[in-house]
Amino acid sequence: VGAMNTTIEHQPEKSRFVIAVDGEEAGRAEYFDRGSKRDFHHTVIDEKFRGNGLSSTLITAVLDESRQADKKVIPSCPAVSHFIDKHEEYQDLL
Repeated sequence: VGAMNTTIEHQPEKSRFVIAVDGEEAGRAEYFDRGSKRDFHHTVIDEKFRGNGLSSTLITAVLDESRQADKKVIPSCPAVSHFIDKHEEYQDLL
């Protein structure tokens, strides 16, 4: 399997981040903004794209963007919560 061309797009009008592989939507992280907090409540990677580390790529991007936007994170989604538990550098977002 060759390198995948992945892109991540923030779609604030839909309150979500979308990860695409070669232009095809592969997954998304959905959130609610509540003032200075961003509640990530649902993260999903399409079945055919699972096992390629896309979840970590997506969650890293959404946490980095949330930090840049000066938002604290509420990890309602178990995937986001688990990721933050494993990556100390994102603890300050809680």
